[in-house]
Amino acid sequence: MNALAYDGTAMLGRQLRRLRNNPGLLILTQTMPVSMLLFFGYVFGSALAVPGEEYRRFLVPGLLVATAAGGIMTGMFEAARDTHRGVMDRFRALPMSRAAVPLGQALADVLVTAAGSALFLLVGLAVGWRVEGGALAAVGAFGLLLLFRFAAVWTGIFLGLLTRNEEAAGQLGGATFLLPLLSTAYIPAEGLPGRLRTAAEWNPISAVATALRDLFGNAPVPEGAAWPVAHPVAGSLLWCGVLLAVFVPLTVRTYAAGPRGT
Repeated sequence: MNALAYDGTAMLGRQLRRLRNNPGLLILTQTMPVSMLLFFGYVFGSALAVPGEEYRRFLVPGLLVATAAGGIMTGMFEAARDTHRGVMDRFRALPMSRAAVPLGQALADVLVTAAGSALFLLVGLAVGWRVEGGALAAVGAFGLLLLFRFAAVWTGIFLGLLTRNEEAAGQLGGATFLLPLLSTAYIPAEGLPGRLRTAAEWNPISAVATALRDLFGNAPVPEGAAWPVAHPVAGSLLWCGVLLAVFVPLTVRTYAAGPRGT
């Protein structure tokens, strides 16, 4: 455990230094959610009606979760790039914990997400979003968001180790943009047809988005929804637990096995 903590901290520092040396990518990833908020909030918001709620108040938590789900894409691309360029092979040759490399990448991603989310929420306040559920509930919502991002990044790292090619990872990562579209991140599920609504409500993004809206006090929990959305906090924790329980050991084993395991 001490070795994992020491090696994981070293890998965390490496990831943060990489981001510092690539400010263009950092700026792009932090400003994209803000651009989406302004576009969706003012372009789509004029055409959509969310009963009882201002659309931008409904949208801010959903966009936070959609951005967190993007950890699948970023984790996949970075892991595939390091694998393709032989960085992972060099790390395997070092006397270090096998879990340290993916753990450092995941922790660095969560720290950057936390900083970017703070900026995003400031813009949300400027366009009319408000925290109405109390400070403690808001802190819980932010913690749940980061937990979901952490689980999403581990999922992406595993997929990146499997693809082992940054071009393939980039193409596959683009498909992750479909996940928030089939959820309640942008629109309520009530207006969706039967099977599509069921799929959306069992999407982990929907559970986390509903949990954030409930904890922030932006929208009530919808009635008659599937279990993860009807009990959004419990559903979100369950989804995060399942993702971590599946993909953390898979990622560590795949990394340790090397090219023959992938």
